Amino acid sequence: MATDAPAADIKRAYRQLVVRYHPDKHGGDVRYEDQFKAVATAYRILSDPERRAGYDFQLAQAARRAEEARRLQQNRPATQHVYGVPMPPAAPLRTRPPAGSTERHYQRIPRQPTRFNRRDWTLTVLLLLGIALFTMAVKVTMDRVTANSNYADGLRAYTRGQWAAAYSFLDETLHFRPDYAPALRRHGELEQLINHDPRAARADFQAALLQPQSRRVAADILYHLGRCEADLGHPHAAELSFNRALLLDSTLSAAYLARGEARLLDLHQPNEALTDLSTGLAQRRRAEAATPWHYVQVRGVALTALGRYQEARADYFHVLQAHPKDGRTHFLLGRLAAHTGDSTAACEFYRRALRLGYEYARTAREACK
Repeated sequence: MATDAPAADIKRAYRQLVVRYHPDKHGGDVRYEDQFKAVATAYRILSDPERRAGYDFQLAQAARRAEEARRLQQNRPATQHVYGVPMPPAAPLRTRPPAGSTERHYQRIPRQPTRFNRRDWTLTVLLLLGIALFTMAVKVTMDRVTANSNYADGLRAYTRGQWAAAYSFLDETLHFRPDYAPALRRHGELEQLINHDPRAARADFQAALLQPQSRRVAADILYHLGRCEADLGHPHAAELSFNRALLLDSTLSAAYLARGEARLLDLHQPNEALTDLSTGLAQRRRAEAATPWHYVQVRGVALTALGRYQEARADYFHVLQAHPKDGRTHFLLGRLAAHTGDSTAACEFYRRALRLGYEYARTAREACK
């Protein structure tokens, strides 16, 4: 084919040669394989204008050198050699080293199976661990945010006296943060004072005490825990809780009063009870707080048990000045009159107590007839 053959002729010739020299038509003969590759290489050069121009330039240069060698050879004697060696024939133009017989460009390369090494496994485990830690951090953060919001709502309802709403909000708070001490404390107070469930309240207070607290807050929780123990019929456990509360806060008058009542009514220790009740009432007076008349009555009972009747009578009359229609105080005055041998006054006080609705005075009143 001429050196200036058009691209269409080159392409047509390439197709004919591909069909002629394809190895599959010759049973995989190596000779035809090499010729097939040579045809493919030649077409790759001739089909590209830039490569063809370079090839034509090299071909022209080779032709010029061959012509000069032929002309010089014609001017030399037949037996003359260059440097004593005959002139070698012109080497064929090659654009790359000859392909080996094992090179088969038409075969598919088998896909290698994926293999995990130790580094790959380590990176995978670290990635999964990071995702798990991130998920846990997000959950903990969202639980805390939700718990704090519910606690704020519950505390507002608590201060307004909306007990049902407060209990619901605090329940939601403890669902997201079971160890949240402020919510446990308020939840326990509602269980104790509103729901009258000292067992559930005790569980809340005990859980709250497991968390770090200030001395004053811990003393208040221990006071409420002692009240729960007393309501459950555990006077010694109640006294222990009140003792611990007063060790943390000796100004907690409520703990003195509650311990005094437990010592008098459950532990039968009137002397210790009188000391506690007097201390608690004195602290209330110094703080200019409202007088808890119930504990004034209890102190009167302690004084009666100790035979200090005049002081007991003074406490009872102080209560009557504040609550003249309190049937229990009239009954206690009747008991005091009976201790002093004044049966007429005793029966009159029993009659008044019964008229004011204090049914415990009925048996004593019937004994007067």
